[in-house]
Amino acid sequence: MPAGHPGTGRLRRALAIYRDDPAFTRSKLERRFRRLVRRSGLPMPSANFWVGEYEVDAYWPAERFGVELDVYETHGTRAAFERDRLRQENLKLQDIETIRITGPRLDKEPTAVIERISTLLAQRRRQLSLK
Repeated sequence: MPAGHPGTGRLRRALAIYRDDPAFTRSKLERRFRRLVRRSGLPMPSANFWVGEYEVDAYWPAERFGVELDVYETHGTRAAFERDRLRQENLKLQDIETIRITGPRLDKEPTAVIERISTLLAQRRRQLSLK
């Protein structure tokens, strides 16, 4: 659809409602991550899911497992560094495992990232079935 035609923007926004993944995402990194998960055949996580007082970028409720997607630009201050560690501890106290994946790592080794997530999800399923 060529740009510059009247109504193009409105039509694009309307069509976006019907895309394959209607999950609310905030960044290209989140959308890229979701595409990789979908292509891998893993179950799709909830996007930007609230767990108590924290919003988790990608969350598998049954496994109580989350992924935080990080880029230096939004987490590169001392205050953000401290908040992120406290957040991870507080989620752990709620028996929620989280891992952090950086944008550059997702770019450089997408297959390895997805393989690790697959392994960690399987581990969480086993851990939770023992309880």
